[in-house]
Amino acid sequence: MATRPASSAAADKRRLILDAAIRVFAARGFNNCRVSDIADEAGVAYGLVYHYFKSKDRLLDEAFLERWGLMLEVIEGARTDEALTAREKLTKVATFIVESYGREPEVMQVVIVEVTRQANTFGRRHWATIQDAHHQIARIVSDAQARGELRSELPAEVAGMVFYGAIEQVLTAWIFGLVPSGPDDRAAAVRDLVETIFGGLDAR
Repeated sequence: MATRPASSAAADKRRLILDAAIRVFAARGFNNCRVSDIADEAGVAYGLVYHYFKSKDRLLDEAFLERWGLMLEVIEGARTDEALTAREKLTKVATFIVESYGREPEVMQVVIVEVTRQANTFGRRHWATIQDAHHQIARIVSDAQARGELRSELPAEVAGMVFYGAIEQVLTAWIFGLVPSGPDDRAAAVRDLVETIFGGLDAR
């Protein structure tokens, strides 16, 4: 019987622990859980968590950076797709973020809520990565301004922050169960978020 390569088995174990950490962070909050809680959730020995991640903070870092990295890839892909209008590019970005909540609400809860609660220390470690998303969205706006699609007198960086900030507030409302978040609600949110930006920026 063939055995799996050690590297593959290690990757699976690492994934198991990270997924367990996300569930525990979402259920109890980062500050209210212990590494032993994560080990219990994953069904592994306490020391194995430290073997792969060194600390609870590192688990939060990994959960954030994994999701943020995927988002950055989507933003970059939308920004460089010359076949799309600015409206279509921002719709693609908003759809990815909103539907990420639909597919993996616990992951998004950790990224939006738990990371925000650790903002003082977390922000210092990852500020450049966080800002990269805002800058890439701003570039979508500035490129459209250069083409005459959007009003040029409004700062693209502000538009990028407004756009992402609005998405984050919608996600926060869903996470806390303040408003419905079904498939139709998510589709409406994308439409309204993009239209809010273009209602104020559209050169027409």
